[in-house]
Amino acid sequence: MIIKPRTRGFICTTAHPQGCALQVQEQLDYVKAKPALQGPRNVLVIGASAGYGLASRIVAAFGAGANTVGIYRQGQRSADRPASAGWYNSAAFENAAQAAGLKSYSVTGDAFTDETKAKAVELIRRELGQVDLVVYSVASPRRTNPRTGETSNSVLKPIGQTYTNKTVNFHNGEVSSITIDPATESEIRETVDVMGGEDWQLWIDALRQGGALADHATTIAYSYIGSKITQDIYREGTIGQAKDHLESTAKLLNEQLGASGGRAFVTVSKALVTQSSSAIPVVPLYISALYKVMKEKGIHEGCIEQTYRLFSERLYSQNGVPVDEEGRIRIDDWEMREDVQREVASIWNELTTDNIMQLTDLEGYRREFFQLFGFETNGVDYEADVDPNVNIPNLS
Repeated sequence: MIIKPRTRGFICTTAHPQGCALQVQEQLDYVKAKPALQGPRNVLVIGASAGYGLASRIVAAFGAGANTVGIYRQGQRSADRPASAGWYNSAAFENAAQAAGLKSYSVTGDAFTDETKAKAVELIRRELGQVDLVVYSVASPRRTNPRTGETSNSVLKPIGQTYTNKTVNFHNGEVSSITIDPATESEIRETVDVMGGEDWQLWIDALRQGGALADHATTIAYSYIGSKITQDIYREGTIGQAKDHLESTAKLLNEQLGASGGRAFVTVSKALVTQSSSAIPVVPLYISALYKVMKEKGIHEGCIEQTYRLFSERLYSQNGVPVDEEGRIRIDDWEMREDVQREVASIWNELTTDNIMQLTDLEGYRREFFQLFGFETNGVDYEADVDPNVNIPNLS
């Protein structure tokens, strides 16, 4: 099969196995070239197939020599299309981990269900005994609550008033204005149900009750705060309500786990090109301007660089875990530097379709978007026939 990118809005519906494998290998090479970490031994990553979840698994395994279990949705190929990027990413990781002599297992399914949690607990108990790090990195537009059976859908909306700002079609560089009506109370509630901390709590409960969580375990969940430019649609909007709930859950989990030496944190990361961020109006344009500024200053990081710094300078630092006044780990510190935000704001005020390619790194954004799916990767012949059937070892 000759695989080409097919896009539908902010989604690419195809993925290239060789490109995905090479992207994973580049992340592995980055970590292996860094100093080894004194970190976790057995790690569970919930939402492990892309983005920060995949990067966490790579850093734990190839930076600290940890055994890992990854949870992610099934994404095998169908009759008319290749497998998902997450499937190919996970296959590349699993093969590399096993070649390095690390224990590595996958559980595919809906992370929100009791069934997936039970499968993971049973696997951990059988193969690893217990885990001492749990990374929660689930990004999903909907969730069926296993307790109520109710299905909720998340929305990207402001709260209390209509929101208008610039946005961009990153495929063609067209800058336009977008107006979004405020969310209803039910939309706010459903967004919190999908993206808040309830499922994180249920995972920790299941692991503890199943005897699969070490007494001294650490658990983290990823979050984002962002700049003034994105505040009204992000942190002050429906997603922000969900992130507030996530942070409240972290404090509760920290109390629950602290009695036995455990700890829980929310990690605030920088804005990056991910499948999730591509779906948020305004954010791709902001990231394009941010990338321009941070690259010029030599402080740009991708998921793997951010995650290695999280492990080496925050979670497993010799000097303890530095947190902000709300108890959050901040690895968005370089993004939120005053000089960076000042320059991004200056660019933002001038942005139009005519000057976007000069003022921002939109081309870098677009390229990274396609690289999420294994395309536009150096060293891959995209005109060559490739086998889309890729198996994942140790798959449950």
